[in-house]
Order: sequence, then structure tokens, then C-alpha cells
Amino acid sequence: MSGQSLAGAAPLGDAPSRFRLFPRRLGAARRFVAPVVLVLLWQLAAQAGLVSTRLLASPAAIATAAWQLIASGELAYHLAVSLRRVAIGLAIALGFAVPLGLLAGLSRLGEDLVDATLQMLRALPFLALVPLLILWLGIGEATKIALVALGAAFPIYLTLFGGIRGVDPKLLEAGRVFGLSRAGLIRHIVLPGALPQALVGLRYALGTAWLSLVVGEQINATAGIGYLVMDAREFLRTDIILVGLLVYALLGLGADQLVRFIEKAALAWRPSVLGER
Repeated sequence: MSGQSLAGAAPLGDAPSRFRLFPRRLGAARRFVAPVVLVLLWQLAAQAGLVSTRLLASPAAIATAAWQLIASGELAYHLAVSLRRVAIGLAIALGFAVPLGLLAGLSRLGEDLVDATLQMLRALPFLALVPLLILWLGIGEATKIALVALGAAFPIYLTLFGGIRGVDPKLLEAGRVFGLSRAGLIRHIVLPGALPQALVGLRYALGTAWLSLVVGEQINATAGIGYLVMDAREFLRTDIILVGLLVYALLGLGADQLVRFIEKAALAWRPSVLGER
């Protein structure tokens, strides 16, 4: 062997920069290389006739349809309607699930009163409740918003309840040693300890809310992204269908990033968050 020791050799997973396919300085851009390549291959396959544009529009056709919808204001109108439905449904879900999660998590009596009922309701596929909701609320906005609220409520309740019950008992004991009352324990230890899991539940709830909206906007809708997609299906406009699906995906990503931002602000006291800054 040469005089250079093995300890001084570079790790196997850390190849010299001249041998790397994507240099480190590209950073986050490397994550988009594969999607861009797939889109280019899709476009080439469509132009070569390998993919039927009647069944699957090309990326160029999708971009053209998206630009036309944006320029006409149609996409903005349908997007505003969908956002309003999700916002109202999510607000109802928070107003329903957070108090019940606190009641069940902070009190054994509260758990006995509400948890069994909510667990049974959670086991029901909420989309199967659509016929009942139509009978009770009609085919207007109320049914669509109720579907969003139902879909979002259970993840919020379950994660908040689990977060409260998962607080480390040693922290509670330390709080009692320092003389904290029950209200002080809840305020300074229990709720901050449950917040990380509750925010994870909010992320799940937002995803479920958009899924519920897709179903709700197929019920006698005259506006919304779901309506736009269903109307395009009738005319075999796969380009507009894919525009709608892309909008749903971007909305889901945007909502997730919003909750991540809230997590960074609300959980700045956690060592893991401090380490990211």
C-alpha cells in the first residue's frame, strides 16, 4: 500500500466532485431533473405517435389549455370557488374536532363520552354518507362543504387526542414538582407537547379535504375545479382534465408547505427545528 492511510481516504459515498453526475451546488434543482426528463420523454412520445393524444394530451397541449383557462379568467373563477369550499369546510372541522380532541384528551370522562362514538364514525367510509347528506342537506353547497368538514375532522381529532395522551409523564411530574397547577400543566406542558402531532394531523386533514372536495364537486356542481374536470370529461378534453389534476396537486403541495411554515414558527423551541436554521 502507499503511504496514505485508509483513514485519510475519502468515504465511498462522497465521490470527488469531478466524478459526480450532479454537483452539490445545484442543490434543490437536482430534485427536478427526473420530472423534467419524464415530461420531455412524454412530449417526444406524443409527437412520435407512441401515445394517443386523444387519450392522453401532450405536455404542450396541457400548457396551451392552462394558458387559455388562465387568460380567460375561467381557471381563477373555479379555483376561487374550490378554495372557498375548502376554507369553510376546514374551519368547521377545526371548530368541531379541536374541542372534542381537547375534551377526550384532557379528561377520562370526556374520553368515555365522545371517543367511542367518534371512533365508530371514523370507521365509516365518509364517502358512503353522500346519499344521506344529499337527503339531509340537498345538492347545493351545504353537502359539498359537509363532505370537506367530515373528511378533515377525524385526522385533526385523532392526532390531537394522541398527542395529548402521548406527552411524557416525566415532564408532567417535573411540572408538579415546580408547583404548576392543573391549568398550568395543560398550558405549559401538555398543549405544547401535543402541538407537533396536531400539526401533522392538520397536514393530513388538508389532503383529505381536497380529496373530499373532488367527490363533492361532482354532485350537481356548476363551478369549481372538480366541475371543470367533469365537464371536460364529457367532451374528452384530456388536456383540461390534466390541468385540473395539476391544480389539485399544486394546491395540496401549497397547503402542505403552509403548514410546514406554521410548524417552523410555532415549534421554534424544538431542538430539531433550531438545528434546521
